[in-house]
Amino acid sequence: MNTEYNLKLVTPPVIEPLTLQEAQAYLRVEDITDDEENSYIQTLITAAREWCETYQHRAYITQTWEMSLKEFPCAREDSLNNYHIPNIIEIPKGNLQTINSINYKDIYGTEFNLVENVDYIASNSGILGKICPPYGTIFPYGPLWPLDPIIINFTCGYGDNATKVPQKVKQAMFMLISHWYDNRSIISELRSVDVTKEMAFAVTSLLKMDRITIL
Repeated sequence: MNTEYNLKLVTPPVIEPLTLQEAQAYLRVEDITDDEENSYIQTLITAAREWCETYQHRAYITQTWEMSLKEFPCAREDSLNNYHIPNIIEIPKGNLQTINSINYKDIYGTEFNLVENVDYIASNSGILGKICPPYGTIFPYGPLWPLDPIIINFTCGYGDNATKVPQKVKQAMFMLISHWYDNRSIISELRSVDVTKEMAFAVTSLLKMDRITIL
């Protein structure tokens, strides 16, 4: 995908990949009724999920995003490199569920809505979802509104519950939560270098397998 884009989270996930009880068990928390401690652990769960999602460029539990583009792609031939550049828009975050809407503004600020199977077709097959014009058509052509003229609203994620989130992701989250739980303040450089490097290597090794590469 050659078109530059910006992303905005519209609807966050309603649950986390790990429950409080799972985190408590992993941390071997003795007093599971301590509300203050539980609140802190819950914060670590969310922080670990956000860290892992950001590293993998993915979404785990179902969530809705908006992607803004500055222009529609146009199919063309790169004769210098003997390469065909298709008019396909790739949808980031992985695990596309649905395209909810595609709107764009012309140079005068008039807003238009693209209709699925008329103005575009969508596919959620593979790691990244894709949209393109139907056969024999092209995306709207011409000058557009200067800022964020194209808005694509989409829903993505492995599903509505945690059972479909890969176990290696959950294990990476457990490791991050445990590390942060045991080190609540900034770790001194002298005592943390080796431990932190080993932990970081273990976490990223788990996550690299399904990491989406951003070009």
